[in-house]
Amino acid sequence: MQIRIFIVFLMAMAATSMAQDIKTNGDKYFYAYAYEDAIKEYRKQMQKGQLMTNHQFLNLADAYFKTNDYPNAVKLYLDIYKSDTIMSNNRFNNMLQSLAKTSELERVKAFLKSKSASLSNELMDNASFNYELLATENVDTGGFFIFNLGVNSMQGDFAPTFYKDKLLFSSSRKSKGRKIYGPSGESYMDIYVARIGNDGKVLNPNPFQNIPVSEYHKATPYYAEELDRIFYVLSNEEDGELTFDDKGKNSLAIGMLYDNGFFRFVLKDLSTSFYYPYYDEASGKLYFAANFPDGYGGTDLYYVYTNNMQVMSEPINLGPRVNTPGNEISPYFVDNSLYFSSDIFYGLGGMDIYKSNVQSDGGFSTPVNLGKGINSQADDFGFILRAEESGGYLGYFSSNRKGGVGNDDLYGFKVGRKPGLKTLLFRGTVLKLKSDAGIEDVSVQLLDTEGRIIKEVFTQANGSYQLEVPYREAVSLRISKPKHSLFLETYTKEVLAEMPDEPLTVELAVLNELVEEKEGKPALKVDNFVFARGKATISQDIAAQLDRVVDAIRQFPKLKVRIETYTDSRGSTSSNKRLSQQRANAIKTYLQKKGITSTNISEAIGYGETKILNNCTNGVYCLDFLHDQNARTLFVIENYDLLNE
Repeated sequence: MQIRIFIVFLMAMAATSMAQDIKTNGDKYFYAYAYEDAIKEYRKQMQKGQLMTNHQFLNLADAYFKTNDYPNAVKLYLDIYKSDTIMSNNRFNNMLQSLAKTSELERVKAFLKSKSASLSNELMDNASFNYELLATENVDTGGFFIFNLGVNSMQGDFAPTFYKDKLLFSSSRKSKGRKIYGPSGESYMDIYVARIGNDGKVLNPNPFQNIPVSEYHKATPYYAEELDRIFYVLSNEEDGELTFDDKGKNSLAIGMLYDNGFFRFVLKDLSTSFYYPYYDEASGKLYFAANFPDGYGGTDLYYVYTNNMQVMSEPINLGPRVNTPGNEISPYFVDNSLYFSSDIFYGLGGMDIYKSNVQSDGGFSTPVNLGKGINSQADDFGFILRAEESGGYLGYFSSNRKGGVGNDDLYGFKVGRKPGLKTLLFRGTVLKLKSDAGIEDVSVQLLDTEGRIIKEVFTQANGSYQLEVPYREAVSLRISKPKHSLFLETYTKEVLAEMPDEPLTVELAVLNELVEEKEGKPALKVDNFVFARGKATISQDIAAQLDRVVDAIRQFPKLKVRIETYTDSRGSTSSNKRLSQQRANAIKTYLQKKGITSTNISEAIGYGETKILNNCTNGVYCLDFLHDQNARTLFVIENYDLLNE
């Protein structure tokens, strides 16, 4: 598996730098990538009763993993995970991959659930989405027509890129005068060129002569058409000899070849390997994979800003929506979609190809596994794609699936539409009403047409949320939190087709801020209003306050309100009783015309002058404003305690 060896090369120190960790023959073989021999020696060490360190047990687990002995690998990984904290994110991914490989998918899911508090929201979301997707039968993943290419050798052939009317690719096939790369036993990788035929088949492969000669690795090319430049990866060397950092580590650099044959390095660091370059002409970003120690797992995807091909920024990680505890490689953009490969545990096999859409704010949607066919139980990576004038798309990728010629083989494919499952994505922020303050731990649910929950997420500390599911023609979005208002919106097929790629900001009201205690009872907070003397007509000023009641009930659909109206003491007791009931009925009628039903209005009662708040009782002279204090309306919340739980 050439890609595995290539990643090992990126991730590992040279043998000289591991001297401090080499204490036994098992260590010696492990750091020389002779995993089967390492297993034998570690077993001998244990049989003799010699002490094994946790690092050596992890080496043994890795050796089992790399030789596909997943039952033994998972046993060791789990034992170490229970008792030690030295396990890296990448080994955590190996552990879950081993669980999945031993047909224990439900155990993987249970393990994830038990550890969800310590894992990122993005990782849990990505896993949930792709598990659902891959378990769904008859999912239309694009209808790939895949064909093996006649240019493949008995060695590794991978990392294709379009080059004018030709194809460039990497190969470790034997070539006269090429040195042998120890871990693979094959030649150091070189770049080849072949012609693309009318049917997409690739013909007449030959070493690509346009780049400077080197006896060491040259691989993963990318041709930037508008620049007419070729980017590729090469071993750090000087005067024909490999160069090492002060810890004895040799790494890979990214260089660029001009059309006049001039070459220069773009990204070079003796302690860090860069590979799989992709240049975006529109933004000036150079994307690549790298093994920086502060990444999310093994190798992550990054980019740097460039100006006239001078690097203008520090490497910027694409973030946890794309990068995982596994290895992410081979970024490639088509029509605002990022295609890349990852060996994260929730895929079909080793490396799988994923698609993630670039969002309007520069973020990425949930990476979607391209599904069976293009992906297999083996490693699938190095995906490229272009539209054909005759319609549809032509593309290439690499795989070590069964039925190939050598280690990694090149495959071509044709597909009628841009690959990738169509999804529904909802993202945005939940804010406190009329505020920029985000609300944490809000439930964001996507519902089907029967009201069943398709998926639920909770907002983060800043109120942000994102959820994505396979496409449906109609859904509802329900956003809620106890003691807060409810947001509920239905999206039909037509609405979804017009929905912009913009974050959705939702404001929620806080129940306590809409309620105040009046006369010892919880009531909706509205300004006091007064009817015209002896009238029950809803004036414009009164309507404005009643509309606040309407808004409150719409925000809190479970509110149950009792309308209470009172009069002052002027007039007879019986006429005041009738007048207050007429006013209560008028208020109820107005609310009903605004869409408020009897579910929310328990009753409307006119109390007349039975509850005077001040001394303005019958026969007592008072100014009008004192009488108005008694001519009042309350909207008493009967189920406040239940809503406020």
